[in-house]
Amino acid sequence: MDIRAVLFDVNGALIDIQTDERMEEVYRAISHFLTYQGIRLHRWEVCDLYFAVMKEQFSANRETYPEFDVVEVWREVLRRVATDYTRTLPPDKLETLPLFLAEVQRGIARKRLALFPQELEVLDRLKARYALGVVSDAQTAYAVPELRAVGLHAYFQTIIVSGDYGYRKPDARLFQKALDALQVDAAKAIFVGNDRYRDIFGAQQVGMKTVWFCSGLHPNNSHAAEPDYIVYRFADLPEAVDFLAAR
Repeated sequence: MDIRAVLFDVNGALIDIQTDERMEEVYRAISHFLTYQGIRLHRWEVCDLYFAVMKEQFSANRETYPEFDVVEVWREVLRRVATDYTRTLPPDKLETLPLFLAEVQRGIARKRLALFPQELEVLDRLKARYALGVVSDAQTAYAVPELRAVGLHAYFQTIIVSGDYGYRKPDARLFQKALDALQVDAAKAIFVGNDRYRDIFGAQQVGMKTVWFCSGLHPNNSHAAEPDYIVYRFADLPEAVDFLAAR
């Protein structure tokens, strides 16, 4: 098989990450920050309002696999609790506050952000032979900065993030957007992911070959789809790609 591209999921497949968006410290910090914007809320009021607005956003979304927009969630939170003082803040500050809150929320919620062993060596080998891309169920507000933080951003010719489109994997359109950006046919591409439903089933819908990376961060949905190859270490990925390319 003439393989031209290898595409990846991010969390659990490219990045060893752990977060806790319900962590009390997240909303304590945001609550304290908001007092300087003229907004006085208890940390649990901030938390409850954030998740209520997110739920509303999901409910209003008519996609089969809906995705939320974290920046717009925080924008709506601010709109609902803004005081007269808040509305006197400089327009530039008001415009950037939702993104800032999304970044602060993610930064405090993050417990681990690391690469898998030998990952850069593997990506160097793959980049020399194939176009590389990303299709991630995430938010650009933190997915792209996290890729940069661990030194991965420059490896990829295209990065597709579900939060920018309002729908998430396994929606085939996300995979197709990445393939179109790389100008590669699905039959000549491999997708690497840690989720057998969102990643493996999703990529198979458009005709891609698939590698399931059992990274220890994979959800328990093993019944969802059968991958073409399974790896338990990132270091074994070149072997998987070579095997599929030879078929």
